[in-house]
Amino acid sequence: MQGKSKEIQSRGDGSYRFREFDLSPLERQLYRSGEAIPLQPKIFDALLLFVRNAERLVRREALIETLWPDTHVSDANLTNVIVTLRKVLGRASIQTVSKFGYRFCLPVLGEPGIHQGTYATFLQAKELVTVRSFESMARARDLLALCVAEDPTFAAAWAWLGRCCRFLAKFKAGSSVNLELAQAALRRALAIDPHLACAHHFYTQLQIDLGESRAAAVRLVQRIVARGADPESFAGLVQALRYCGLLEESLSAHQRATALDPALVTSVPHTHFLRCDYHATLETYGGTRYYLDAAAWAALGDITRATALLRERLAAGQLSTMMAGLMSSLLATLDNRRDEARETMTRVPVEREPEVVFYLARHYSMIGDASEAVRMLQRARAEGFTSSATLERDAAFAQVQRRADFQQELKEAKVTERVARRELELAGALSILRTE
Repeated sequence: MQGKSKEIQSRGDGSYRFREFDLSPLERQLYRSGEAIPLQPKIFDALLLFVRNAERLVRREALIETLWPDTHVSDANLTNVIVTLRKVLGRASIQTVSKFGYRFCLPVLGEPGIHQGTYATFLQAKELVTVRSFESMARARDLLALCVAEDPTFAAAWAWLGRCCRFLAKFKAGSSVNLELAQAALRRALAIDPHLACAHHFYTQLQIDLGESRAAAVRLVQRIVARGADPESFAGLVQALRYCGLLEESLSAHQRATALDPALVTSVPHTHFLRCDYHATLETYGGTRYYLDAAAWAALGDITRATALLRERLAAGQLSTMMAGLMSSLLATLDNRRDEARETMTRVPVEREPEVVFYLARHYSMIGDASEAVRMLQRARAEGFTSSATLERDAAFAQVQRRADFQQELKEAKVTERVARRELELAGALSILRTE
């Protein structure tokens, strides 16, 4: 057995590798440091499902359907499976997500069909991506390019290559080649594996950058209809539907996503903000905070708190030029420094960020520059972002709402949203977004 396991590890194409284990789907065998570990068929099937979905929530229903299709079983059956796996792999290997399911927590270090060295390079690149600097992303891009050169069928490497290229195209000047590479890499990933979740997630972000929010939303709806509910697709819909101006549908997508995986983070704070539900914005806006909570406090009338947050964060530095400009323009607007706010906004480098353009339109309206506010709204819509509900409800637009050009833009936004809603309904959105 020792020799067989070494052969699997050396050729790197027959097993999933995690910690000291090898899991061979073809042989239906688990090895620990070269020694075969006998598993009952249902225990093996459960482990394979967990490993294929490593670090993602596996719902109880999915486990039961995989292990006992068309059979009614008690919770004790599933509990026994989990207890057995923890005895073999270690108690910390599988996390219980109360009331929802389980999550496999051991990092997967190799996959069937991928050479071990190539997969090690892939993992190194993914680590660099988490740093999110220009240097780390460029290095990750080069490593991922090496991965796909070594194995052109490595779909996940193509997907992550697309992500790196998108980041560099979006945030680094003079990188149009990276945008073309991002498109090609993500399309290649989906051609190899049409159901690869990370490829769909990254491609959604790219489509939205390119002004194709409606196409992104339709694709995700079709994926869910064809493949069944998965939390990542619903999380992508939160953003895509919001960009289409379908705020209630975006909120429903968030509810479906978090019902499937309560640990999942979506962009729903922005949806709440556009719905003018500023308390919900503050309740859901987590992680590293920049602009949105300050804008929400200002909308609630607490200007002192909003300006204090903006000054503190701007003084700390470490902001992108675009984010610093967005926050500085809001601060100047709230301080009634209108000329400075206007000058700051003219210098904000905004490319492929129509939601930021929409926020700048709010600022222009707040300082009374109606013509520029309407121009920015038109630009946001041309780049794939509308929100007629915000235009009607948000007090920030009060100074421009009676203008004929604003009313015309509101009309155009509603037409755009009706077209998007109709296409999504035809794709099956009504059935998948229905919440209990």
